[in-house]
Amino acid sequence: MRYPQGGGLTEAGRTARERVRLQAVAGFEAGDKNREIAAALRVSERSVERWRRQWREDGLPGVASKGSPGRPRLSDTQIARLERELERGPLAHGWADQRWTLARVKTLIGRLFHVSYTVEGTWRLLRRHGWSWQQPARRAIERDDDAVELWRREVWPRVKAPRR
Repeated sequence: MRYPQGGGLTEAGRTARERVRLQAVAGFEAGDKNREIAAALRVSERSVERWRRQWREDGLPGVASKGSPGRPRLSDTQIARLERELERGPLAHGWADQRWTLARVKTLIGRLFHVSYTVEGTWRLLRRHGWSWQQPARRAIERDDDAVELWRREVWPRVKAPRR
């Protein structure tokens, strides 16, 4: 099984995985077959084949742990530039309306800095730097707070699905 981007492993987990790969290297050096090594280490033969190929091509560093990949980070100057670009608005960057969605911010980060974030990672980045979701600046003139409260008290309890 493959674990892209470190698979969320802790440092201890990565060390344990590396220990298994080093035990496989000992088997390679002893001349053991892939099937025997896989059975002894309780891993798949495909993993052992991959490790053997890495070991043959790069030696011991080929099977060593590469460490945590970490998450891509923007420098302080890049964050400042991103904030300036966000303040210019979506229209300045080619979108048809004035809404910043997380997908649009993610795209903007990719265009500006050639760094790929997930939508969730984009939200975390923005939140970490004091940004929040957009809210309307004012309420609609037509809004009737008394009618809203009446609906909450009387209608909503009747239409709300009961909890299981």
